[in-house]
Amino acid sequence: MASLREMPRASRQIIGTVSHWKPCSTHLRRWASTEATPPAAAAPPAKPLPAIPDVEQDSGLTAPVVTREDIKVTDPRRRASRRPHELPHERYRFHPPKFYRGPLHPVQPPPSSDPVARDFSPGPFNLPRLKQTFHSIAASDIMTLAYHHVPPGTPDKPERIRLREWDDSSPYMKNRPKRGPRGSDVLFPLEKDITWRNIPEIRAVHIAMYTPKAKKNPDHIIVGKSVLRTITGVRATVTQTKVSVSQWGIVEGDKSGVKVTVRGDQAWEFVDKLVHIVFPKIKDWRGIAGTSGDGTGNISLGLEASDVMYFPEVEANYSLYPAKMISGCRITIETSAKSDRHARLLFMSLGIPFHGKLVD
Repeated sequence: MASLREMPRASRQIIGTVSHWKPCSTHLRRWASTEATPPAAAAPPAKPLPAIPDVEQDSGLTAPVVTREDIKVTDPRRRASRRPHELPHERYRFHPPKFYRGPLHPVQPPPSSDPVARDFSPGPFNLPRLKQTFHSIAASDIMTLAYHHVPPGTPDKPERIRLREWDDSSPYMKNRPKRGPRGSDVLFPLEKDITWRNIPEIRAVHIAMYTPKAKKNPDHIIVGKSVLRTITGVRATVTQTKVSVSQWGIVEGDKSGVKVTVRGDQAWEFVDKLVHIVFPKIKDWRGIAGTSGDGTGNISLGLEASDVMYFPEVEANYSLYPAKMISGCRITIETSAKSDRHARLLFMSLGIPFHGKLVD
């Protein structure tokens, strides 16, 4: 105590305040959530808290001990017996060829309906009503209309000479390839009799709009693209002029219109829309001209600007389109027929009439 009296007053005050602190243990104490304060003596005993360790007891670096019983040993005889029932290895599987090298090549690609084929496309997911009606009713009628009875023993007609031969007036004309038909170098396909193998069908529909005013006002292109996309469901492409004509005021490379092509079931749906909705609404419509056709089974027709509004997609929202910017369109229906005569049989069976002189 004498030593404490000898210390200065400031030091004695500090020691007096520190003496009230509780002494701490020298070891490290773990402050965890599981170590809760005990309840008061007066309070009722509470339920014991579950022991939830906050720190993992085992280390993650320790690897489990692998015993001999844990090792799965495959029986080689059993594996060999199961091998014929398994799928072959990837290198032994059939891979379709990347290119079609002709019908005589030993490796032929699978049909497009095979999921292994490169050109496989899933579907069809719907059956167009017009296509179903055609195959169930009109296809047999076309075979009946196109049937030509030939009595047995009738000699075959001589085949028409389509390619012309060179005369022997000059030695340079020997072994030359035959010339094309007179008046044209285009060799049209031969018209074969309609059988159950080659019944004509619709392949594609090509629609094009020509907008000459698009040079001064590009909005005509936007309206044409929106109209074609509305009635077909396919995104249209912009066409450009290929030749400059000063009298018409067009320059090569200018945007002149839009076009779109629909194939497959979409083509049948579009023709169904034409036959049953658009054509009946056209006033005094006589049908397609009998001279329409390119000689290979493709029929073309045209619609005026006032006829385009009869499509149900355009008619429902006609107020959204500028009426003066909607232009007419030309429609070419591509078929699998080899002549215009067979194509007209297909169109007549679908309910499309023809007027005027029929030219094959």
